[in-house]
Formats: sequence, structure tokens, C-alpha cells
Amino acid sequence: MLPPIVSQIMDNFNLDVDPDLSAEENAEAVIKNAAILSGAVALEPLPFADLLIITPLQAKMVLHIGKIYGFDITPERSSEIAKELGVTVAYGVAARQVMRGIAKMALPVIGGVITAPAVYGWTFALGRMAQAYFENKASGSTFTQAEQRQVFQEAKSQSRRVLPSSEDFSDLAAELRRRAEERQKNMGQTSGNTSKGEIDQH
Repeated sequence: MLPPIVSQIMDNFNLDVDPDLSAEENAEAVIKNAAILSGAVALEPLPFADLLIITPLQAKMVLHIGKIYGFDITPERSSEIAKELGVTVAYGVAARQVMRGIAKMALPVIGGVITAPAVYGWTFALGRMAQAYFENKASGSTFTQAEQRQVFQEAKSQSRRVLPSSEDFSDLAAELRRRAEERQKNMGQTSGNTSKGEIDQH
């Protein structure tokens, strides 16, 4: 069973576009939000969280960026685009995911702390790739592999400059976990009240 923080994160990551911001500013916001949320998930002591949780979050980021640039793509298509871009720039990513999963099984807390910055950087770079992909698509241009590699390298450098502190990741994970547990508790109380009402009617 996946931790409650997962549903809380996915629910909080909405697809609203702020009309007062430019497409670039909207994309900037969603990329940073997705990156730090992915980093927060990485702190959860769940082996292979990258494969089970972060991948859907990254696909939702791509879906959101597509919407910002006027493309209403399906969730399935967003996953395909994330994979297409990911294959181009992330040689060996599967191996890294496996190694991080093993680290979490052996040392859950330490594994998460080590993983969070890496996951943040990878998600940030993928977001930049998606942004460039849709910008090119909107202008009718092609997004060559050489351009993809350049965008990825620049994004990696930028992600290091804006990388949140370990405390930021921990605080966000703790707050999301608190909200998820609170919601779960409220749902349990609602379910209990419903059952009691059904019993009283009989």
C-alpha cells in the first residue's frame, strides 16, 4: 500500500493556469513545484518510489506544461512524452533508480536524504525538456536531439543553483504527510458516522 502522502501530493498538484502570468512563468512554477514534490516523495522510506510514484507525478507535470502551451493531451500521451524525452537525456536512469531503491531498503532514512536532490534535479531537467518540447511544437519547429541535450545540460546546471535545502524537502514531506493523515482520519470519522446512521435506521 502506498503512503497517504502520495494521494495528497497528486491532489495538491492542480492544473490551473494563472492568466496573470506568462507561459514561461506558469511553466517555471509548475516545474519547481513538481521537482520539490518529487524530492519530498523521495524522502518516504518506500523502496523504488521513483518508479512507483515519481514517474506518474512527472507525467502530470508534462500534462500541465502542455496545457500551459495550449495542448490538451491525454494522461497516456503525457506519459509517452515523458518517456520519449527521458530516454534521450537519461542514460542509465533505470540503473540509478534500482540503486536508490536498494539504498532505501538498506538505509531508509539516509537513502531518502541522498535521493531527494537527485530526484529534484532530474524532475527539474525533465520539466525544462517538456517546456522546450511544447514551445517548439507551438511554433512548428522540431526539437532535435542536439537541442534536447543542450536544454538538459543547462537545466542540470540551473537546478543546482535553485536546489532547496534538505530542511525544505523534509518540511514539505512532513506537512503533506500531516495533511494526508488528517484527511484520512476525517474520512474514517465520516465513514463511521454513515455506518452508525445506517444502523440507527434499522
